[in-house]
Amino acid sequence: MAELVHKTGVKKEKGYLYFLDKSGHVCRAEMSRAGRTKGKAKKEVVAKCGVKKVPGYLYFVDKKGNVSRAVMARGRKGGKKKASHKKAAHKKAHHKKAAHKKKRM
Repeated sequence: MAELVHKTGVKKEKGYLYFLDKSGHVCRAEMSRAGRTKGKAKKEVVAKCGVKKVPGYLYFVDKKGNVSRAVMARGRKGGKKKASHKKAAHKKAHHKKAAHKKKRM
């Protein structure tokens, strides 16, 4: 699933959102809670690692505080949508048969 990109070992604190900025450094920003004033939260660089991002991957700070990446999900796999579509098509065909029988009488 996810692969380790860079070991940073950042200690996460509650109330902060950890992310990678445009230059590839680990940053944190205060989450929107009752204590924070409105407006844009100031970001604070926690660890300088300079990760080069590759398109098609989602980069994040994992539970251990290291930078990891996972392949982005593109498109849906199907499953539930296809099954409901088949049921709807079956119902439409059933209604057409019923209407056809009425015309013969």
